[in-house]
Amino acid sequence: MTCHPPSRRSGFTLIELSLAIMLGLAVAAMSMALFNQQLAFLQIYKAQSFLTDEAPLISLHVSKLVGKAERFRLHNTVADALAGTNPRSTSSPVVVLNFRQPDGVIRASILSFEDRGNGPALYYYVVPLSGVLGTPQWYVTKTPTNVAFTVEQGILRMTLTGPAGELITYSGAMTQ
Repeated sequence: MTCHPPSRRSGFTLIELSLAIMLGLAVAAMSMALFNQQLAFLQIYKAQSFLTDEAPLISLHVSKLVGKAERFRLHNTVADALAGTNPRSTSSPVVVLNFRQPDGVIRASILSFEDRGNGPALYYYVVPLSGVLGTPQWYVTKTPTNVAFTVEQGILRMTLTGPAGELITYSGAMTQ
């Protein structure tokens, strides 16, 4: 007499396999949807990073500078600002800020939006007593596409155009 071992079922049935594939596809579709949502969020965040990250720092630096200045002048170029010639009352890329030192000496600094070969930036110069201007001490920002200084009713205004076309206007008056 021959003895046959009981047959064992190996593998999955067609229904079980179909359910596993459908469940895997559903998980993959949800993962792709979440990934696309994350990419969209990062694009929005990157587009607003100038407003959220850099604009407050620019405001801090410029408000400190303007708030401590005793007087200011607008010019079209750094050379005009250094020479003190051709002051303007219209929108200008250069402003000269004068500060009174504790010993009574007046010192000047220049904020200038210019392209020095590495792309446009808002540079800060300290004018030495000798009057010979060197390279900028530092730059305030390299992100804006345009910076314009204006005077409206005696108040100095700086308008920045951000990389996505945002317009931010800082206003400041000197302390007396």
